[in-house]
Amino acid sequence: MEAHPNLLLLSDEVYEFIAFSEAHQSMHQRPLIRDRAIIVSSFGKTFHITGWKVGYLICPKVIMDEIHKVHQFLVFSVNSVAQHALASYLQIVDVTSLRSFYQAKRDFFRAGLEQSRFELLPAEGSYFQVVSFRNISQEKDTEFCLRLTKEHGVAAIPLSVFNADGADQHLLRFCFAKTQETLQTALERLCKI
Repeated sequence: MEAHPNLLLLSDEVYEFIAFSEAHQSMHQRPLIRDRAIIVSSFGKTFHITGWKVGYLICPKVIMDEIHKVHQFLVFSVNSVAQHALASYLQIVDVTSLRSFYQAKRDFFRAGLEQSRFELLPAEGSYFQVVSFRNISQEKDTEFCLRLTKEHGVAAIPLSVFNADGADQHLLRFCFAKTQETLQTALERLCKI
């Protein structure tokens, strides 16, 4: 760290409460970098309300003072209803229970998918299950996801859309942050493919 005194670390920690096998390790727990770390987190990811677009930063005051100078010109506002709702909810919610809540959903979904032709990839800290569909189809992932939605009524996200070059590795992701009934219905449909 001494060799790079102007280095700042931007740490994406939006899944901090949804780590399964190992507890989340924040950059703020690292004494050598925490005074130069900017932690990005998300109420949207934590509480599965991504459409609300509410997140937050944690960093030393000297860095936050500089971020405020830019922030005022980039973001106009988060709606006040969402802000008040989250402020109230944070007083009553136990965020430590989220890990087991999402892990139970992940385990249920993974167990059901093991009966399918999809190949499961590890899911250690998210509410998404990534799968390979190579054993099912050689279609582009975007085409396969469209067909999956139209013919089977199950939505998935193709991973190629996240690649700058559009590289398609026949991977897609399913969101398991759904009701048990929705997950069960999806699993029944996916296992028939």
